[in-house]
Amino acid sequence: MSKLSITLINSVIGNKQDQRDTVRVLGLRKLHQTVVKDDNPSIRGMVHKVRHLVSVEEITD
Repeated sequence: MSKLSITLINSVIGNKQDQRDTVRVLGLRKLHQTVVKDDNPSIRGMVHKVRHLVSVEEITD
């Protein structure tokens, strides 16, 4: 199963509240923080919603 490495590259200041909440649910709090999540449709949807704020890399096992 592949995983996604998600890094917060832009600040959430000035964005809509639902986008801020999505970033928080992904587990990102600070700029340049990286989290690793399983690659599934719900995570992909969240990443798509905040694609202008995050950087994503695919990690294969």
